[in-house]
Amino acid sequence: MTTSRLLGPAEVRALAERFGIRPTKRLGQNFVHDANTVRRIVKAADLTADDVVVEVGPGLGSLTLALLPAAAHVHAVEIDPALAVALPGTVVEFAPDLADRLTVTNLDAMKVRSLDPAPTAVVANLPYNVGVPVLLTLLGALPSLEKGLVMMQQEVVDRLAAGPGSKVYGVPSAKLAWFAAARKAGPVPRAVFWPVPNVDSGLLAFTRREPPVGDRAAVFTLVDTAFAQRRKALRPALAGWAGSAAAAEEILRAAGVDPMARAETLGIDDFARIAAARS
Repeated sequence: MTTSRLLGPAEVRALAERFGIRPTKRLGQNFVHDANTVRRIVKAADLTADDVVVEVGPGLGSLTLALLPAAAHVHAVEIDPALAVALPGTVVEFAPDLADRLTVTNLDAMKVRSLDPAPTAVVANLPYNVGVPVLLTLLGALPSLEKGLVMMQQEVVDRLAAGPGSKVYGVPSAKLAWFAAARKAGPVPRAVFWPVPNVDSGLLAFTRREPPVGDRAAVFTLVDTAFAQRRKALRPALAGWAGSAAAAEEILRAAGVDPMARAETLGIDDFARIAAARS
C-alpha cells in the first residue's frame, strides 16, 4: 500500500505559518497534530481499499494524509477558503503518489447535496459547534454513506450513542438512530490538538441501518415536540401537536404507546409509529 508522510506538531505549525492560518473559534477549528491519533482513527474507521471517504473540516491535512492510503478516494469538504486552497499542495508535498485520490470542495458541509464519486464512509474531526447538524445533514443527503467514524465533543458522543432510557438520550440520539446504529469508539486526549480545546473529545462509530417506515420530516418534528417538554408525559407534551391531549392519547394508544410514557423512553421506531398513527 502506498503511504504518506504524516504531520507532527512542527509541520502543523509550519504549514499554518506558511498559509497565514490562525485557528478560529467561530469555525470550531482545533487541528490534530499527533500522527498516532490519526493512524488510530483510520484504523478504527475500518476502511476498505474500495471505500470513498468524505472528510469534513480537513484543516491543514493531518487526517487527510492518513486517509489517502487507506481509501480509493477522499472528498475533503472545507468551509475555510484559505485552507481549501492550501490542502492540495500539502498533499502533493507529503503524499505525491496519492494526490489524484483527493477532491477538495470549498463548501459549508451543511450545503452538501451530492459528491462524485459517491462516498461510502464519513471520517472526520467535526467542528464542535456544528457537529450534530453536519452529521445528520450528510446522512440525509448522501444515501450512499454506509458507515462512519467521527471525532466530536465527548458529551455529544455520549448523547449520540445513548439509547432510550439513558439520562443523556434526547433529540440527537433519536434522529441519528433513524439513519444508523451508533457506538462510542474511545476518548481522544486534549493534548493532540492545536490549539488545545477546553473540552474532552471522543470518537463515535456508526453503521447505516434501514430507516423506519414513514416520513422522516414528520417523525423529526414529532421528536422535537416530544423532547421540548421531556419531563412531561407524552399525552400533555403532544397536545399541541395532536390538537388536544385527548387526541394525543388516542394517537398514542393507536401506536401501542403508553400515553403516560415520556419521550426519553421511546426509540425512533416508536416515534415513527406515532407519526404514522396521526396521519
